Order: sequence, then structure tokens, then C-alpha cells
Amino acid sequence: MSTIDRLMKGALDFHVHAAPDPFRERRLDALDLAMQAKEAGMKAIVLKCHHYCTAPLAYIVNRVVPDFRLIGSLALNKGAGGLNPEVVEVAARLGAKVIWMPTLSSVVDTERRANKPSSERGISLIEQDDKLISPMAPILEIIRDNNIVLATAHISIPEIYAITTEARRRQIKVTITHPLTEAAGSPLTIEQQKELVNKGAYIEHCFVACMPSLGSLNPAVMVEYIKAVGVEHCILSTDFGQAFNPPPAEGSRMMLGTMLRLGLSEKELEILVKVNPAKLLDLD
Repeated sequence: MSTIDRLMKGALDFHVHAAPDPFRERRLDALDLAMQAKEAGMKAIVLKCHHYCTAPLAYIVNRVVPDFRLIGSLALNKGAGGLNPEVVEVAARLGAKVIWMPTLSSVVDTERRANKPSSERGISLIEQDDKLISPMAPILEIIRDNNIVLATAHISIPEIYAITTEARRRQIKVTITHPLTEAAGSPLTIEQQKELVNKGAYIEHCFVACMPSLGSLNPAVMVEYIKAVGVEHCILSTDFGQAFNPPPAEGSRMMLGTMLRLGLSEKELEILVKVNPAKLLDLD
């Protein structure tokens, strides 16, 4: 068995897209995604959609594909209900294990699409004094009570700090999404990432950032940041599922091969794709 085969056996991908998607063509539907991941030896995948809660879809797929787990999630965009505690409660009851803060509906993404401040402001988690707005309190309570992971998604740096600080106070698990990309999320320095992991957060590095169509980040930079912050504080995911990228399971193999070539050891990659995501999702 090759090193990559060993790493794929029992691996978890924390961030994958699949069909059905109301607005974007996806490489695979959720059933084919799960079947290919299982065949590759993977243990679980978190299924993400920008527009709806994927927990019911994951439930059905898991009945069809044994010995593998597709994990549902919810992104708090406008189409999915926004910062609505009732929507989060429904997702929790349906089995969602990750709640993403706004992505396409975030202030950052809304302004980025227009290349200037949008006339229709995106969803912000904070007020002018950088304090969390009132709907966040019941949302965080639901996340905590159901042992759900809070992912920062595409929010701004002040929002990242505000939500991570409050999550730590409430003992909520947090992942910092897209820490090195301009196309999604908010780029963070090594010092900022260290500050956030000191607040208990995990840094989620998405390999999609290294693909030509979505940023062309030099993967050596990703390795540099992981080593600086510490593998014990990071996870690696693909964020694949786009029609123009390889299937997610193959993307995981590409990611692992690239990281091995750039100096991460098999033991370090075990922590990044197995130990840490399993700990976050209570699958260890």
C-alpha cells in the first residue's frame, strides 16, 4: 500500500460541494460523491451547499452507502434563512454537524462581487463596535448545545475575531475557513492565525485555493503556514466539487501527494486529514 493509499484510508474531508445545487454545476451528485469516497477508503465527508441545509440529503445517502458517513451542514446565507435561530435549530435536529457563517451573503463576498461596496449590504455578524449582533446569541446557544462545529466561512477579519472569542467563552469548536485566499474568506497573517488558535480555533486550509481557477496559491505557502501554526491546530480539506476540478476523492489524493512532496510527513498528514477533523466531528 502506498503512502497516499494509507493516508486515504480513514481520511475525512471537512469541506466538499455536490449536486443538487440550485445555481452551480457540480462535478458529482451527493450519492456518487459518497460512493467514490468510500471506494477510495475515506471515512467521512462534510457536504456543504451555499443555499440549503444538506443534513436531509446526507441522511438519505447514508442509508444507501454503508460503512461511510456523509455529514450534513448549513451555511447561514440569505437563501437558507440567514442569521435565523429557528433555521439553525431545524438543521441541528436534522443532524447537521457544521454551521457555516455566511459565505455568498457575507459582507466580504457581497462587496467583492461588486468590486465596491454593494448597495445591498451583505449579512454582518457584528455591529459598529465589533460586538456580535443580537441574533448570534441564540444561534451560538444552539450550536453549543448540539455540539456542532462553527465554521467562519467567508466573513471579515473583525467578524472572525468576534465570533471566535465568543465561541471560546461558550466552549464551541471553531474552524477558520480559507485563511490564505482573496477569492473567498479573509486572508490572515501567520500572527493572526496563531492568535486565533490560541483562542481554541482550528485553521482549515482548502486545497481548492491552489487550483488555477480559484487563486493559484502556491501550495508551498500553505505548508509554510501549517508548519508555523502547528499541525495540531490545522486541518486540510479540498473544498472540491466544482465541475472544472477533479472529483473530490481524487482531489484528496492530489492534495496529499502535493503536501508529501512539499515536506509534510505522513504522520503530520494523518493529523491534518484524520485526527483533527475526527476530533472536531466526534468521529475519533
